[in-house]
Amino acid sequence: MSQRIGKTHWKRFAIGVVPTVAATAAVAVSMAQGALAASFSISGSDFKVSAASLSGTGFGNYATVDVTKNGKHVPVAVSSIKNAKVVDMCQSVPVDIPVLGTYTMTLKAGGEGTPVRAKDLYLDMTDLQAKSGTFTNIDIGVATGSMTKGQVNPKDHVDPNGYAQEADTVKIIDARQTVWASTAGTFELAGLHMGISAGRHDCF
Repeated sequence: MSQRIGKTHWKRFAIGVVPTVAATAAVAVSMAQGALAASFSISGSDFKVSAASLSGTGFGNYATVDVTKNGKHVPVAVSSIKNAKVVDMCQSVPVDIPVLGTYTMTLKAGGEGTPVRAKDLYLDMTDLQAKSGTFTNIDIGVATGSMTKGQVNPKDHVDPNGYAQEADTVKIIDARQTVWASTAGTFELAGLHMGISAGRHDCF
């Protein structure tokens, strides 16, 4: 069974949250190659992520609460994907620099014929919009501790009997997301281009 979803919004953790693999700028700052082990979180601010398309296997989704370094509690919808590839991804992170003002760090990859690839990806987000989404063999309303297609991030504290959903495969077109944190086992960033410039230059 497959299910298609268009113009998905995640104010209430509705069905359809999908990761885009693009939440990697903070990791890419310290890397010089196109593949790396990654695990990071954004402290106290969210960032924008977009992708022309995402496809992957082993999708899961559940809700939890992130805590920033200054103690702010942020309810998020966590989307997990075991194996993913992303075409034409963009991430933008605004940074306030004393005296100089706001700068934007941007990361782009997967736009030159070779998609970005990731394994064991988790994205903590508060909003997703997409042109369309297709999920195959989707299970809605399963217990978090009963997921077999998707998986829960080991760092997250969740109710094993809480609400979750999962699917064998997922495909999202024109994804735009507001993300607070991300972790992954591996990112492979083909066609990587990263930069920082004065002003606000969000991906969307």
